[in-house]
Amino acid sequence: MELNPLTAISPIDGRYFETVKPLSPYFSEFALMKYRIQVEIEYLIALSGSVTELDDFPVYRLKDLRGIFKNFTEAKAEEIKEIEKTTNHDVKALEYYIKKEFDSLKLEPFKEFVHFGLTSQDINNTAIPLLIKNFIEDEYFPKIESLLSRLNGIGKDWKDVPMLAHTHGQPASPTRVGKEIMVFATRIEKQLNQVKAVPFSAKFGGATGNLNAHYIAYPNIDWNKFADDFCNHLGLVRSFPTTQIEHYDNMAALFDGLKRINTILIDLCRDLWQYISMEYFKQKIKEGEIGSSAMPHKVNPIDFENAEGNLGFANAIFEFLSAKLPISRLQRDLTDSTVLRNIGVPIAHTYVAIQSIMKGLSKIQLNEIAIRQDLENNWAVVAEAIQTILRKEGYPNPYEALKALTRKNEKITQQSMTDFIDSLAVNDEIKKRLKSITPFTYVGG
Repeated sequence: MELNPLTAISPIDGRYFETVKPLSPYFSEFALMKYRIQVEIEYLIALSGSVTELDDFPVYRLKDLRGIFKNFTEAKAEEIKEIEKTTNHDVKALEYYIKKEFDSLKLEPFKEFVHFGLTSQDINNTAIPLLIKNFIEDEYFPKIESLLSRLNGIGKDWKDVPMLAHTHGQPASPTRVGKEIMVFATRIEKQLNQVKAVPFSAKFGGATGNLNAHYIAYPNIDWNKFADDFCNHLGLVRSFPTTQIEHYDNMAALFDGLKRINTILIDLCRDLWQYISMEYFKQKIKEGEIGSSAMPHKVNPIDFENAEGNLGFANAIFEFLSAKLPISRLQRDLTDSTVLRNIGVPIAHTYVAIQSIMKGLSKIQLNEIAIRQDLENNWAVVAEAIQTILRKEGYPNPYEALKALTRKNEKITQQSMTDFIDSLAVNDEIKKRLKSITPFTYVGG
C-alpha cells in the first residue's frame, strides 16, 4: 500500500495534509536531515577560522559547501536512509553522507573535521531548536497575528453594539459585542508577547557537555566561547553548563506558551459556538454545503468545533512534551529522541485550528435583531443600576427592594420597572434618571 492522504494513519499526513503542507519543511524527516546537515556544515566553516589544520581550507568554496544543505533533495535523503540501514544510527549516517559529498567536491583533506569532537546531540539539540525557531517566526507568528488582527477588526466593528451578558448562564448586566471579542484579542496578545520572549536554546558541548574532545585536541582554544559564538551565529542561545543533552526548559516554556494561547482559543471557540446557538451570530451559507446528513435545515458551527477539537488534542501533547522533555536520567537517556520527532504533531493541529477559526470568523454575521430582542426580554438586568443609584442617594435597603421585585414569578418589563420606580419615595429628578436606564444603554464604559 502506497502512502497517500487516504492511507496515512495520522490525519495530519492525510486529511489535513494540504492545510499543513507549509509545516513539512520544518518538521518532516527530510527537514530534520536538512537542518542537521546545515549545523554540521556551519560548524565546519566555523572551525576553519579556529583550527590550524584548516588554515588551507578553501574559503572560496563556501557556496559549494553550503550547497550541500541548501540544495538538499529527497533523493539525497534516501541516500542517507540507505546508509542508516548499515549504521543503525541516523546522525552517523548523515556524517558519512557529508563526507561522501566532500569527496565529490574534492575536499577530501578536510572531511575528518566533519562532526569533529561532537556527539549526536550537539547536532540534534541545535538543529531542532533552529527549525522550531524558523517555523515559529516564519509561519506561526504571521498566522496568529493575522487571527489577532481579525479579532481586533471585529472588536472595532461591533464596539458599540449592546448585548445581554450571561454569568452562570443567567442574564447579567449588559455588555458590548465588540468588547467581548476584544477580551480574547487582549488575552492572546499578552500571551503571544510572553512566547516571543522565550529564547531558542541549543546544546553544543560535546559528549557530556564539557567539550572534552575539543580541549584535549586544542587546549589553547577557548572552546566555550567558540560554542557560544557558533550558536549565536545560528540565531540561538547556547545553554551552559549542560549534560549530554539540552535542558529543554525553554522548549517546555515555548510549548506551555503555545498551550496557553490554544486554551484562550478554545475559550473563544466555545463562546462563538454559544453565540451562534443563541442566534446572536448568523453564518453565511455556502452553496452546496451540508450541515447534517439527516436534517436539511442545519448550518452547523463546524469550523469552531473542528478548531476546539484540534486545539484540545494539541494541548494534550504540548502538556506531555513540557513535562517529559526536561527530565533525563543522569547525563542522558534516549527517551527524548523519539519524543522530539513528534513536536510537529501538536504544532500541526494548532495550525489546522487557527485556519479553522479564521474560516469560521469569515462566515459569522451579527444578528442585531436577536441581540436586541434578548435585551428587551430582560429588563431585570437594570436592577443593578437602579439599586446602585438608590444606594448613592441614601435610600433604605435598595438591594432588598429590587430583589423583591425581580424575584417574583413575573416577567420584568419596561412597564413593570417604570411602575416600580414610580412607587419609590424619591424626588422626580431621581425618578427621571432611573427611568432613562435601559438594557440598551446600561453597558458601562
